[in-house]
Amino acid sequence: MSDKTDKTEQQRLSVFKTYKLYVGGKFPRSESGRVYEVTDAKGKWLANAPQSSRKDARDAVVAARKAFGGWSGATAYNRGQILYRVAEMLEGRKGQFVHEVAEAEGLSKSRAADQVEATIDRWVWYAGWTDKIAQVLGGGNPVAGPYFNLSSPEPTGVVAVLAPQESSFLGLVSVLAPVIATGNTAIVIASERSPLPALSLGEVLATSDVPGGVVNVLSGRTAEIAAPLASHQDVNAIDLAGADDVLAKELEIAAADNLKRVLRPQPVDDWSATPGIDRMTAFLETKTVWHPTGSLGASGSSY
Repeated sequence: MSDKTDKTEQQRLSVFKTYKLYVGGKFPRSESGRVYEVTDAKGKWLANAPQSSRKDARDAVVAARKAFGGWSGATAYNRGQILYRVAEMLEGRKGQFVHEVAEAEGLSKSRAADQVEATIDRWVWYAGWTDKIAQVLGGGNPVAGPYFNLSSPEPTGVVAVLAPQESSFLGLVSVLAPVIATGNTAIVIASERSPLPALSLGEVLATSDVPGGVVNVLSGRTAEIAAPLASHQDVNAIDLAGADDVLAKELEIAAADNLKRVLRPQPVDDWSATPGIDRMTAFLETKTVWHPTGSLGASGSSY
């Protein structure tokens, strides 16, 4: 019986994973039908990843815009719950991501585990900020006149995010989470060399109560996908974290056409360090409301 079982196991063929894009809450293949080979740090083949086209980028913008109203209109507390749910789901699939990050970045299992755990903690960190950032950035302003003057932050809109090339998972989440925590929707271009952890993240997001279209994940040639997003009239902002100096300059010029907010690439020595709130404030607008005060009666006091 044992010999027969061993023979059956030896004859079994492994089921290779088919990686797909994540757009509008669904998992399409690239519209072009193209794929490209993804290898590990030693050049060993890992998988074929979808090579996104300009059409895929435009489809992602449509999905992100459609999702923006509901996501930005949700309560900050609700967004925090959903981001925390992402962390919960990642915790349950930690082994898979340790394996993918280790292969993608050429890390030992222990170092890859540190990266994945830091990524999970990063989701929790931003989940805690969703209903606090308004108190930090907003408030009442003193003015010379009988008015209330109140400022509050609001999301910019649809944000294109070029994920860091060298940090396929922790760096990716470090630039994505602050965008959606503050009520924006995102189109993410995964690391060109190591896209697999980002594509697997789409599977987690799909089962974490994140509405379809809030996050859209594309893989392929960074320059090819980023160009139409930088010039797209319905993209409000772009984070150039994963662009080199030459590409960043080209995209910044293209983004000027509709006055996009642009976050230039900034060197990061350690993605696991406490990130601060700079990436949240980068894609927030400040709305200021003026309201006249009124008299409360004969005493002349006012509110």
